[in-house]
Amino acid sequence: MAIGDTRTAGVLRRRSWQRAYAVRLFSTDVAVILAAVFGSQFIWFGLETVEVAAPQPFSLGASYTAVSLVLVVAWMVMLDVFATRDHKVIGSGTLEYKRVADATIRLFGLFAIVAFLFKIEVARGYFLLALPLGMALLLGSRWRWRKWLRRRQVRGFYLSRALLMGERRKSAHVATTIARTPGSGLLLVGALTREGSFSKGPINGVPIAGDYADLLTAVDETNADTVILTGADDIDPEDMRRVGWELEARDVELIVAPALTDIAGPRIHSRPVAGMPLIHVSYPQFEGAKRVTKRTFDIVGSALLILLSSPGLIGVAVAVKRSSPGNIVYRQERIGRHGATFGMYKFRSMVQDADDQLESLLDAQGTSDTPLFKVTNDPRITPVGKILRKYSIDELPQLFNVLFGEMSLVGPRPQRAAEVALYDDAAHRRLIMKPGMSGLWQVSGRSNLSWEDSIRLDLYYVENWSLTADILILWRTVRAVVTPEGAV
Repeated sequence: MAIGDTRTAGVLRRRSWQRAYAVRLFSTDVAVILAAVFGSQFIWFGLETVEVAAPQPFSLGASYTAVSLVLVVAWMVMLDVFATRDHKVIGSGTLEYKRVADATIRLFGLFAIVAFLFKIEVARGYFLLALPLGMALLLGSRWRWRKWLRRRQVRGFYLSRALLMGERRKSAHVATTIARTPGSGLLLVGALTREGSFSKGPINGVPIAGDYADLLTAVDETNADTVILTGADDIDPEDMRRVGWELEARDVELIVAPALTDIAGPRIHSRPVAGMPLIHVSYPQFEGAKRVTKRTFDIVGSALLILLSSPGLIGVAVAVKRSSPGNIVYRQERIGRHGATFGMYKFRSMVQDADDQLESLLDAQGTSDTPLFKVTNDPRITPVGKILRKYSIDELPQLFNVLFGEMSLVGPRPQRAAEVALYDDAAHRRLIMKPGMSGLWQVSGRSNLSWEDSIRLDLYYVENWSLTADILILWRTVRAVVTPEGAV
């Protein structure tokens, strides 16, 4: 294969939309940081000109307006230093949000250190208001732009046109994973296999574009801007290096897909050794500081939510009591961390003897041996219960399960003993963590999920837990409850 020196239309298109999207992010970042910093200044000092005090010989003689301008510029520089607008992180995953948060926290930490060392008296209220306000606005604006990007991608815009290159079985795995992950930003336009045109047919709907020797021709014909190397024993290191040179000359991105599934970015670390990029995979850790952090988050979050929602909880309790005879709160046995049984609380949304009727109803609809079993058009649900279930209000008493340490705000789906009995060895790994009031299952379809997808999402969460992911899941949970689909 000869080294080319031309870019495909796909490459030019990718470069164009990436620049345009980065400009949008930059403009919004400037706007929200200006609003946060000068908004904080206005709240604390109004329109008055207030000077910042500092001892001699560091007397500044500068007003808070100058400090605010410096803070805005420094904030934008930090966002750029942490590569928060890099096209490799924008649009999907939590890394973009994590970088924004890291840049913000590091900036304010640096400002605090400088102010302490030089004894510069900066109003704490001004400083402490600008930090959370700015971070919230930044994360919110990035989320809104991501939703905009998703809508454009659904319509076929702002996508990277990708070619798969490797053994058929490995390419099929990558194609399946990309297809079931909305928002990947990748449009698979072809696949290169060892057999080429003699292949059995498309790979999960992706047409065969030729064999490995047809790489440059396939790139030109499909207007591809990305090549995903899925792995092949007959592509040796020299061929790999040559492929990299050829794609570099055309500005086509090269992505190597390792044989790792459901492992998030923070657990993967690349380290060059003797010219070879070795990938280190960290094992998930659930003890020590991480466990304390998650438990603290659960205690503070659940206590605050109980306090804020207490008037509503009382109102719902009255409505449940008046809807039909029976207890206000229903206690159902579920399986928790390490297989321990606990009583999960819910507002009663069914008639009092609902459990006694379950088996006969499942037998009638032929789903008594089905995991995640649900009764279709369940006659046991009360009129008030339908409303509670639609908006997940019946699950609010689980806040006390979280406070008592039996559940988490975010975690794997709390399942019954009959469902856990169907687990294979891999599925049992989800019991490493406490079940959650919400989780990836809650924001990805809830009870509309298949058994396999439910387990897969739970395992992904367990393998890749982070506090940032928990916060994002809780945010998405609010949206899932407001627009309910597949309520439990």
